[in-house]
Amino acid sequence: MTSVTVPPNLGDQLSDLVRSIMSEIRPKLIRAALSGNRGESENTRHEDNFLSIHDMWMHDRYRDLLGGMIGSFVYASEEAEPQVVGQDAEPDLCIIVDPLDTSELAVRALHGYTHVMVYSRSLARPIAAVVGDIFHEVQLYGAQRDSAGHDHAFVITRDGEKYELSQRKPKRLSQSIVTNFLMRPTERFVPLSQQTELIRALDQPDDDGKSRGRIGVDFGSVSLCHVAAGFTEAVIEFAKGFAIWDLAPGHYILESAGGTVLDLGGEIVPLDYELRSRDDIAKAMNPRQKFVAAGSIELAREIVQTLRKG
Repeated sequence: MTSVTVPPNLGDQLSDLVRSIMSEIRPKLIRAALSGNRGESENTRHEDNFLSIHDMWMHDRYRDLLGGMIGSFVYASEEAEPQVVGQDAEPDLCIIVDPLDTSELAVRALHGYTHVMVYSRSLARPIAAVVGDIFHEVQLYGAQRDSAGHDHAFVITRDGEKYELSQRKPKRLSQSIVTNFLMRPTERFVPLSQQTELIRALDQPDDDGKSRGRIGVDFGSVSLCHVAAGFTEAVIEFAKGFAIWDLAPGHYILESAGGTVLDLGGEIVPLDYELRSRDDIAKAMNPRQKFVAAGSIELAREIVQTLRKG
């Protein structure tokens, strides 16, 4: 494996690339929504997931543009088997991409997200990630590692304003908005509705007698980014688990902002995804991780304990 010198502004370059691709795909998705021609394709890799021609267009577009920007890397996209791009047979960098997350809503012009993470195999950790929100004002969520080895999280709005993210003051569960990918009725919503201890805990009145706990719907990596930005307090996933392309980019961004991700046993989920070989990368595309992600470890632990009671 050949290590490479990573540009200190890799996160900024990645942000520009993601913004450019989103500007190209947005009109295509809006036309699909308004025409009703949503371009659904057979999904041979993930039979229970929606796949459109727009997913595949973005898969190809990322591969081509990243090749021009970075050179050699292992390209690990949700839409195809991992492949080496460039001249180096064993590149250090692995780029994990979910080209179009929540694509069944994106082709309806409701919600659409795109995830890119650059992982250094020699460092055994991410070094840059960007999650793009195609239809909303807060457009990019990102993180990058600087030359001193420190990670910095940020958001960028549609008009180009950039804001650094840092840890917020911890909140109790009864004060929190907790989100979950609850769209699928039997697979996701029913198990959530049966978490009676969690529902009771969220409904507990605050010191002034008002109940402020809420459950909301969110999607993939952007749900962890919303926690990183302080828009929500936590994300729970206990029914099926997230695949690496859905969890890892948001995981890195959240940790860079001072948050944490725990498994359902209360242990910290490491940023080392053990992508040491190409076989490791291929195997990492299959497992799913159940987790609790929160803006503070105190809240994450409170949620884990509450889920155990349920």
